[in-house]
Amino acid sequence: MTDRVLKVAVLAGDGIGQEVIPETLKVLEAATRGRGVRFEWRECLVGGASIDAHGLPLTDEVLETCRRSDAILLGAAGGPKWDDQPLALRPEKAVLSIRKTFGLFANLRPIWLPECLRHRTPLRPDLLEGGVDMLIVRELNFGLYFGERGRRPGPEGDIEAYDTCVYSEKAVEQVARVAFDAAGRRRKRLMSLDKSNVLETSRLWREVVIRVGADYPDIELRHQLIDSATMVVVQRPTELDVILANNEFGDIISDEASVLGGSLGMIPSAAIGPRPPFFYEPISGSAPDIAGQGIANPIGAILSGALMLRYSFEMEEAAAAIEQAVRRALEAGHRTRDIADRNEKSIGTQEMTRRIIEAL
Repeated sequence: MTDRVLKVAVLAGDGIGQEVIPETLKVLEAATRGRGVRFEWRECLVGGASIDAHGLPLTDEVLETCRRSDAILLGAAGGPKWDDQPLALRPEKAVLSIRKTFGLFANLRPIWLPECLRHRTPLRPDLLEGGVDMLIVRELNFGLYFGERGRRPGPEGDIEAYDTCVYSEKAVEQVARVAFDAAGRRRKRLMSLDKSNVLETSRLWREVVIRVGADYPDIELRHQLIDSATMVVVQRPTELDVILANNEFGDIISDEASVLGGSLGMIPSAAIGPRPPFFYEPISGSAPDIAGQGIANPIGAILSGALMLRYSFEMEEAAAAIEQAVRRALEAGHRTRDIADRNEKSIGTQEMTRRIIEAL
């Protein structure tokens, strides 16, 4: 029988992306060996690397490669080298363009903390007893980040700036269904964030979420104002299952929650839409301060690869095997520098990957 070919656009990008993505490919190869599939890696330049080579953060040729692929795996885009670029040509523009081109409307960001790393967060260890395992579902294509914006003369002759927040019923419904479906596969609890006591967009958001929730009677739905939600995340993190938020609220809450994982280097993400290709990346960014030193934590990228197996290729068993291998490697005491105590010996990017593959 011929193996199924999995075509993946591999965009290592900038900084530590060029170090953690090759390690991720090793883990994906190991986890899928003997499962009737083979990968076709389509490596492309993106972000700052593409600016250096082509003058653009994302070329039409790379976008076409993504279009003809089953999934997209990114390392990182950006760095101080390109900070003086105009907004339209910044490396991060590549990520936004990919999301927009393929209609990727929902960002999935799992936040997890194994018991062996409980002491590595800024919270009191007793608040984390039992472990953290939550999934943040963030809407990606609407809100303040995409609304009309500009500057104009103010009523008193000075300049005023404006950003417009717009949400449609369809936009809210499609991301809400992703969140409810995810809750159904987990612990059946969903907390939806809004600011309905002030914002009209949030009132529509809550109305639509309630309406969608009627189709999921087994899911416990709870509404939380964004300001008080920031307290819930740090006061009662072990109680949280799935969090649903709009673009800007999701941006804020996921960055806050990321400290619960012990390090930005631990956290993966996926961006999904109505049809492939979907987009996967660790949230750590390019980390220019440690790039090229071989000490970056590859776990966020490796777990992003596991999400790719789960959501793009429906290989749940292989995805779970990677996640369990990461947990076993950590429980065995293996640590990169970002998660090691002062009295613990840390290992490098490649060595951590080797330990994870051994644990598969």
